[in-house]
Amino acid sequence: MKSKWAAGIAPRNFAWIIKDRLAVSERPGGHARTHRRVRRSEEIIWLREQGFSRVVSMLASPHNLHAYEELGVRGVHRPLGPHDDPRQVLAALYPELRSWLAEGPVLLHQEELSDAVQGVVAGYLVWVGLVPPPEQAIAVVEQLNGRQIGPPGRTLVAVAAELAAG
Repeated sequence: MKSKWAAGIAPRNFAWIIKDRLAVSERPGGHARTHRRVRRSEEIIWLREQGFSRVVSMLASPHNLHAYEELGVRGVHRPLGPHDDPRQVLAALYPELRSWLAEGPVLLHQEELSDAVQGVVAGYLVWVGLVPPPEQAIAVVEQLNGRQIGPPGRTLVAVAAELAAG
């Protein structure tokens, strides 16, 4: 019998956006000064044991990517920083995200469960047509995460709506 730690631990602020398909959290292992290598390993093990096919890091730097691969989870780096053009990032990310979701559950993260992460997933709900009205997509994601989406996230949802409209 495996110990309870063999299954790992869920990342902090983990939430399903699309049940058993698309999830968000803070960076596995914690953010910035609170980041711990052992915790990162436990959280990546949990993601692997839950069947996640991919972890999408939106950090500005490629931190953690090697750790995902070492523990048997595909990691990809799709940065979204304050100086990146959100239209370009989302136009490239959303088609990829749709194809990755066909392979299995996907986790999307930045350092923290930020407005950007929430805006990207709310925007995805609009872009893919699951929750077309942007205001409703924002409300759904806010309720699922138990936190409001501020202006930076709402801007990303508006960009996603423009992309969806063509």
